[in-house]
Amino acid sequence: MKILKKTLARLRGEQDINKLVSRGLKIGKNCHLGNCTIDPSHCFHITIGDNVTFGPRVHVLAHDASTKVFLGYTRVANVTIGSNVFVGAHSIVLPGVTIGDNVIIGAGSIVTRDIPSNSVAVGAPAKVVKQLSDFLDSKRKEMSDSNMFGEEYTFRNAGFSSIHRDRLVKTCEANGCIYVE
Repeated sequence: MKILKKTLARLRGEQDINKLVSRGLKIGKNCHLGNCTIDPSHCFHITIGDNVTFGPRVHVLAHDASTKVFLGYTRVANVTIGSNVFVGAHSIVLPGVTIGDNVIIGAGSIVTRDIPSNSVAVGAPAKVVKQLSDFLDSKRKEMSDSNMFGEEYTFRNAGFSSIHRDRLVKTCEANGCIYVE
């Protein structure tokens, strides 16, 4: 069974984080990296703090082989991702980048330079667009009793049903968005 799980994970393109850690990847506690790509050949150049979440298909690279054909050498640089960081789906973090603590990187961003702590950055290349506190204040204003749902409204709940699903969809239609634990 264990071999089957590993084989299926490889077919889905999932990396074995434990193998990367054994090769030198430094990773903190309570990290949710999902189906991402962490530079397997240079993972020992990458440090990830505590409470980090990667959306699907995030890439973290510590090497850039664009110079190999022309100069005979590949550029390698350390990557540091702080604590309490969210990196949105399909984002790319390039070599030599430091992302501070308490940062949100928007989906599809390409992080080409350092992102300071307590900020929200988006785009290609990623640029800081606001302070994290301002972003969170605006989201708090969107939240109300009518558009907030508990964990029972997630697939983690074994009892999740079409009734839950339909209520979520209708509330989203009425309020523009919902918030789920």
